[in-house]
Amino acid sequence: MTTSSTPLTIREPTAPAKGGVVVVQEAFGVNDHIVDICERVAAAGWLAVAPHLFHRNGDPQYGYEGDMSQVMGQMQALTIPGILEDVDAALATLAAAGVPVGRAGVVGFCLGGSVSLLTAARRPVGAAVTFYGGGVTQARWELPILVDEAPHLQAPWLGLYGDEDAGIPVEQVEQLRDAAAKSGQVTEIVRYPNAGHGFNCDKRDSYHAPSAADAWNRTLAWFDRWLTS
Repeated sequence: MTTSSTPLTIREPTAPAKGGVVVVQEAFGVNDHIVDICERVAAAGWLAVAPHLFHRNGDPQYGYEGDMSQVMGQMQALTIPGILEDVDAALATLAAAGVPVGRAGVVGFCLGGSVSLLTAARRPVGAAVTFYGGGVTQARWELPILVDEAPHLQAPWLGLYGDEDAGIPVEQVEQLRDAAAKSGQVTEIVRYPNAGHGFNCDKRDSYHAPSAADAWNRTLAWFDRWLTS
């Protein structure tokens, strides 16, 4: 099913897929957590495809307690054209499986959360969900500034953020809410008062189970609403 040089992790549902979802990694690569997300997406009935954004630089995976300088090095090497090429490979794989781009969803976490919004601004996907995507008001290397991209959203977009996220202040989240509303798309931001960055990942110290459960339910409901109607 792979249509380019971009490595893809693919998980298929046991029953015929009701559609497809691109799963975009954190800054730690396509690690066990992202594979688990793909499996959860597939268990919910979707064909899940995760592009490996770090493949141009060895395709490493990192733990959450490792050397952050290596993680930062991978982030610095990313470019918007390269990211979009990798996402396009995932979308092409979904299209080959019978899921056109306008019926495909995208969900991302951390780095991937930013990529999810970027994708929904630059590609005519069917729906998008962002978990704690950073770079809201200031550029992080060559990655997009989210408040600049959000007015150009081409799809319904859901943003999920924790109020205790030290790297993404609440004030910035509210600026993003306002920017997304300018797109003319249906957009929503949900803030979790007791959650910090990475709250959805049960392999991180910042995991917050109640917020994670609510956010996951909202994610699946978002895709059911916009990709199956």
